[in-house]
Amino acid sequence: MESFRREVREWLSANLVGEFAGLRGLGGPGREHEAFELRLKWDRHLAAHGWTCLGWPGGRSIEEQVAFHEEYARAGAPARVNVVGEGLLGPTLCEFGTPEQRQRFLPKIRAVEELWCQGYSEPGAGSDLAAVSTRAVLDDGEWVITGQKIWTSLAHVADWCFVLARTTPGSSRHAGLSYLLVPMHQDGVTVRPIRQLTGTSEFNEVFFDGARTAAANVVGEPGDGWRIAMATLGYERGVAMLGHQVGFQAQLDGLIAMAGDDPVLRDRLTRSWIELHVMRSHALRTLGEEPGPEASVTKLFWSGWHRRLGELAMEVLGPESMVYEEEMNEWQRLFLFSRAETIYGGSDEIQRGIIAHRILGLPK
Repeated sequence: MESFRREVREWLSANLVGEFAGLRGLGGPGREHEAFELRLKWDRHLAAHGWTCLGWPGGRSIEEQVAFHEEYARAGAPARVNVVGEGLLGPTLCEFGTPEQRQRFLPKIRAVEELWCQGYSEPGAGSDLAAVSTRAVLDDGEWVITGQKIWTSLAHVADWCFVLARTTPGSSRHAGLSYLLVPMHQDGVTVRPIRQLTGTSEFNEVFFDGARTAAANVVGEPGDGWRIAMATLGYERGVAMLGHQVGFQAQLDGLIAMAGDDPVLRDRLTRSWIELHVMRSHALRTLGEEPGPEASVTKLFWSGWHRRLGELAMEVLGPESMVYEEEMNEWQRLFLFSRAETIYGGSDEIQRGIIAHRILGLPK
């Protein structure tokens, strides 16, 4: 395993040079606008050298995936732009897609030739996905989709969207939903960026007004979309989380270096350090398991930890945290954007409900 780590480390050192050298540390939540086109080129460079889709069938072992994500983070390599396609839709199609769907979509995801976004949340159905009202009907061999999605990350640069829509008239809650693959570049699809507290706009509203996709572009059976959608969410919290934790450690180390000798702050920083290592132990313990409700523990843990780290950063900075000049510093951006992290991907309330019902067996 150490030889594989060394291979990854040496490749990153040899390739994060020239035009790619300035990408170190760029991108990620709240910063997706940073050098997007060059980061896209970097993703395609990774693909050309076999460093994408390591977790897909026939890829690398769990141990090698962990090593890659950790070394990638330690190298300061830029945030990936293909994370939705590679990390969410790809594994979903590997498990539930038809041979035709896998042949059509997986090679272009692997090569970073098509980018994806996730069409789940709606204005009236945020974390409560069972309340979605976007509908789709079959018409002359195509699904015709009408409705609105919101908080759709990177929809403004995506080529395709996987959409949870209601396809059975009169159905409610989990029943009657389907998981559709919808092209974004067509009449009937409108994307409107949402400006956030940080001033960035990677989240979007997406309006479907008679948008169309082929009847074959349903993953699983029509009406079975809830099961497919939940499997996708499980993939969201997998091996890559260990790489994120390396980034979290770097942020924590930065705060520790600035904190001085204040005993109260040092105590809180120590608690953060302990919690981060507990988080890592939990992630390692659950690696290789089928996606399930345990993923909610991971989401609840990291999002709350990161939000508390942002609050702690403001205390470490003191009065300086209130000063805003031409643009925010990294700690101000962390504090503001981490507000969203306990909401997107399933709010804390929803995660606690899943843990209560599906892990602890408590009554609804």
